[in-house]
Amino acid sequence: MAKKDKHVSETPATQWLKAHGVAYTEHVYDYVDHGGTAESAKQLGRPEHEVVKTLVMQDDRGEPLVVLMHGDRQVSTKNLARAIGARSVEPCKPEVAQRHSGFLVGGTSPFGTRKSMPVYVEASVLALPGILINGGRRGYLVGIPPSVLTEVLGARAVTCALA
Repeated sequence: MAKKDKHVSETPATQWLKAHGVAYTEHVYDYVDHGGTAESAKQLGRPEHEVVKTLVMQDDRGEPLVVLMHGDRQVSTKNLARAIGARSVEPCKPEVAQRHSGFLVGGTSPFGTRKSMPVYVEASVLALPGILINGGRRGYLVGIPPSVLTEVLGARAVTCALA
């Protein structure tokens, strides 16, 4: 593990990464309400395109799913629904997302979620040399190779970014 800026206690996400033998770097920043990936990218001096957001959504049957998207892109719910064979997909309300994931909104990680959910990743994320993704706490990202998303987490690549 790389040296830490500040000490961060373990989260369900980092426990999951360690249990699966995934090496990661830790990146701590000052969390700002509604700052999102733009704020974390600015504070950490990284392109927002390489900061991946974790979104909890649900399909037309109310089944939850996780979508991993570039920080500077939006999800086309229409394209996502088509890609996963659902009639429609919509974001979960924050309290519903928290219940499914076990994480506070702003600190949601795809690793170590409370409930097992299918994970979809925007295909172009996989072409990046490295990504920063939430480590399970507000103000805390982990750096990993994007291949971890498909090879270890089991995420399915889809094309669902709005142009």
